[in-house]
Amino acid sequence: MHRQQLLTALAHYRTFFLEEEAMVERTRRFILEHEDCFDRKLWPGHVTASAWVVNPARDRVLMLHHKKLDMWLQPGGHADGDPDVLNVVLKETSEETGLAPEHIRLVSDRIFDVDVHVVHESAHDPRHLHFDIRFLVEVDDRIPIPGNDESHEVLWVPLNRVLSFNNLRSIYRMVQKTRRLRGCRQP
Repeated sequence: MHRQQLLTALAHYRTFFLEEEAMVERTRRFILEHEDCFDRKLWPGHVTASAWVVNPARDRVLMLHHKKLDMWLQPGGHADGDPDVLNVVLKETSEETGLAPEHIRLVSDRIFDVDVHVVHESAHDPRHLHFDIRFLVEVDDRIPIPGNDESHEVLWVPLNRVLSFNNLRSIYRMVQKTRRLRGCRQP
């Protein structure tokens, strides 16, 4: 998936969440305005990619406790100039979980979620935005997850406990979408 393909995917993406709909439009405009939108040195922001990793039963989510950010998140990261966000999401999932690529299955090449969020200023970077494109990924939860040195811990979290690890609105959306996949009733 490249810049034009991503724009097309965003144009066809539908969500039940009004705030996400606004973020989809904001992301689409950003990509149209910045040919170098995948470059992490682009300010005021850049495109990133994340994986919402579920087990085959869709009742557990793989989360990692990010050392630098000190919070529980889904795997993902910078595109580093790579316009193929599907490639980025699979690479980042493998790197951040320590799993071999053959253990990671992209459920669909359709976008699962879109989020625009602020990354606060650090010693290395000014305050900027991440235009995060998220995809649904499946991993067998019986396989040991080695993790890597970017996380304190990588852990399978029961779907009904995910929000106790991270209650950001974007995590809430992905939990709700996963419940819909499972055919569960909304709480």
